[in-house]
Amino acid sequence: MSTLLKRKLGRSGIEVSAVGMGCWAIGGPWTFLGGQAGWSAVDDNESIRAIHSALDLGVTFFDTAANYGCGRSERVLGRALSGRRDKAVIATKFGYRVDESAKIAMLYGDSEATSDVAPHVRESLEQSLRRLGTDHVDVFQLHVWPLEIPRALEVRRVLDDLVSEGSIRTYGWSTDRLDAVQAFSTSPACGVVQQQLNVLDGNIDLLRWCERENLASINRGPLGMGLLTGKFDASSTFPEDDVRKHAQWFPGFQNGKASRDWLESIDAVRAVLTSGGRTLGQGALAWIWASSPVTVPIPGFKTVQQVEENARAMSFGPLTDAQVKEIDRLLRRRA
Repeated sequence: MSTLLKRKLGRSGIEVSAVGMGCWAIGGPWTFLGGQAGWSAVDDNESIRAIHSALDLGVTFFDTAANYGCGRSERVLGRALSGRRDKAVIATKFGYRVDESAKIAMLYGDSEATSDVAPHVRESLEQSLRRLGTDHVDVFQLHVWPLEIPRALEVRRVLDDLVSEGSIRTYGWSTDRLDAVQAFSTSPACGVVQQQLNVLDGNIDLLRWCERENLASINRGPLGMGLLTGKFDASSTFPEDDVRKHAQWFPGFQNGKASRDWLESIDAVRAVLTSGGRTLGQGALAWIWASSPVTVPIPGFKTVQQVEENARAMSFGPLTDAQVKEIDRLLRRRA
């Protein structure tokens, strides 16, 4: 693989493929705060085949969470990496109480902002290690987006200890709040931020902070929850157990349907993204790589075919500066 298509996870120095695989969807259905948070039915055997295909195509980075399927995603990833653990960099996330049998994720307290996460960090890590079948996690990420900063700093003290002990190699926070990341990332052991980023959406100020502070920007939603693959239109619907049916928090969906504004924007930039023989989704990943040298997009998957398309985006590399500027012009936004 070309060195162009590898990235480092910030200060940690951990090298990974330029694209990772996001393992949210392979967790199947689960609920959180009374709502559906999964991606409908999934076949574990197909998920394992897909992970093996990713490894064979040069993907070394896999991002999961205790929440995803309430342990199922971690267990499937662990099964897939059995005997190949040395080929993979594993990132997982914590911050919620997980009931594996009931498929429910719950808060440590009454609200996400005031969740009392710190006393449960070690227990959460032990549970994730057991499900993943490994003795260490490469990247351990706080998963509670709106957690108050003082409580997050309590969590960070535990994470620093875990790095010193060797059970994790680096850590970060999955949040799009710049002030929170600025406060949390001052420890040298903090190597990453996980933020929402795609060609139509994302906190660019947070991305620039990552560049200045030598933090990797792990990018969730790089394909807009599937919209940037071109598979959906205004008439597309989703089953009740698919999070996209209910994802009012995501700007690409409104009332379970693709946003008209997003569909129009996708049409506007389609020709640029698909230039050079790329698929639309491959072009969306290429835009992320062109946007910053610290980005590592983690598109989700359920099938071998999806993994193959996303992994092969690396063979095209990033868009050119001229193409990025043309997209900015077409979307009528400042560079």
